[in-house]
Amino acid sequence: MSGVGVRRGRNVLLADLDWSVELDERWVVLGPNGAGKTTLLRLAAAESHPSTGTVDLLGERMGKVAIFDLRPRIGFTSAAIASRVPGDELVRDVVVSAGYAVIGRWREEYDKMDYDRANELLGAMGITHLGDRTFGTLSEGERKRTLIARALMTDPEMLLLDEPAAGLDLGGREDLVARLSELAMDPDAPATVLVTHHVEEIPPGFTHALLLREGRAVVAGLIDDVLTAENLSKTFDQDLVLERSGDRFFARRR
Repeated sequence: MSGVGVRRGRNVLLADLDWSVELDERWVVLGPNGAGKTTLLRLAAAESHPSTGTVDLLGERMGKVAIFDLRPRIGFTSAAIASRVPGDELVRDVVVSAGYAVIGRWREEYDKMDYDRANELLGAMGITHLGDRTFGTLSEGERKRTLIARALMTDPEMLLLDEPAAGLDLGGREDLVARLSELAMDPDAPATVLVTHHVEEIPPGFTHALLLREGRAVVAGLIDDVLTAENLSKTFDQDLVLERSGDRFFARRR
C-alpha cells in the first residue's frame, strides 16, 4: 500500500498509509476501535478499493485486475463472513465450499480430494469431530476455527484474520492462539495478517506489527521494535505498561 486513503462521505477511515507485507512475514495489526483496522484488512482482501493511493496485491494493481481473480488467492475470515454462513450448513461443507468461493452449498460438486483437504484442515484446527455438525450448533470458538480452516482451503498466498479471538473465553482464546502460533511457525504457511485489539492475543511466531490510530500508522516494523510501552500508550491514548513472558505480551494501565 502506498499513500493509501479511504473516505466514506466526510469520514476519513485511513490516511496516507504506506505498508508492505512480504511472503514470509506474519503481521499483527493493533489499534483501538475506529482506528481503521477492518478497513485496512478489507483492502488487503480485495473487498474494497482505496479512495487515494495504490494497493498492489500478490503482484497485481487494484483497479487494473479483476478482483474475482484475486480473491481465491486470499484467505479471509471475519465476523461479517461468519454472519453469512447458514446455520444448517454442515461444518465440512462450510470448509469445502471455499473452493468455489461461495457461502452455502447449492449445486456445485466436490470430489474426494476436496473433502480430504477439508478434513485435513479441520484436523489442524482440532475439530475433525465436528465435520457432520451444523454451523449453527457450534460454540463461538468452534465457529472461529471452522472459518480459519475454510480460509486455508484454497491454499491461499495470503491469510487475513480479522479479530479471530473476539468473543472467546480464556480457554478458547489460548487454544486458538496456540494453533495460530503453529501455523505462523510453519515455513510453508502463507503470509499472514492478524487484526486484534489485545497484545495478549498475539501468537508466538508473529514477526511484525503495525499500530494504527485514527486511520494513520503510528509505527510499523519488527515486532520487538514496535511493541513498546511508549508506542502502545500513544496508540491507545493511555499510560500503559507492557510486560513480556516468553513469547507472549501483556499490557495494563499504569
